Amino acid sequence: MKIYGVPLSVHTRKVIIAAKVKEIPLDVEVVIPVIPDNPPPNWKAISPTGLIPVIDDDGFILQDSTAIVLYLERRKPAPALLPSDAREYATALSLDAWAGGVMFGRIIHPVFHNQVVNPNIRKVPSDTAAIDKALTQVAPDAFSYLEGLGPETFLVGDRLSIADIAVVSNLILFHYLGYRIDPKHFPKLAAFFRKNIESSSLQSVLAAEKPFVEQMGLDRSWL
Repeated sequence: MKIYGVPLSVHTRKVIIAAKVKEIPLDVEVVIPVIPDNPPPNWKAISPTGLIPVIDDDGFILQDSTAIVLYLERRKPAPALLPSDAREYATALSLDAWAGGVMFGRIIHPVFHNQVVNPNIRKVPSDTAAIDKALTQVAPDAFSYLEGLGPETFLVGDRLSIADIAVVSNLILFHYLGYRIDPKHFPKLAAFFRKNIESSSLQSVLAAEKPFVEQMGLDRSWL
């Protein structure tokens, strides 16, 4: 199975982690949409939205990280990343959507683009007000919400789910950008994050990301 994307991407990482947990081999073809002329010539046919990740599983092309994880779940059911209990199943998908909309859409995306993409790739001024809003207004509320869920090792049920993968994937990039979860204000969330990144699956994923992190001058000091 081939995945088009870049390991630093929150959504690409989500699929890579899911495949790693399920022991489904993935070949990564690096595609960075924000860099002009980087995507392959047939990119619009592969990804109508222009977004990553996209998988090619023996000719079956699929976009959207959540759709891909659900496909992997049917392709190789064990270990399950979606709870069997109906309410836990719905909760896991709800948290996955929340991570995409709030954590990525309102925190990671504006910070990454204004701290990294705009000044270094697009060569345009950064919107420092957008960074400040994401870090001082949105992030504390988002972290308070997660802290209130009382996470220990998992957000839903008693095993790893798509919810954990989605949230942790965003928090990894948050740390790469040089920010941290304040353990005094969010002790449960900080402990949850640390437990997850110390798992063997995450350690191998983070090791594979090292060249990309170093090339972009991001922060690995927290590892």
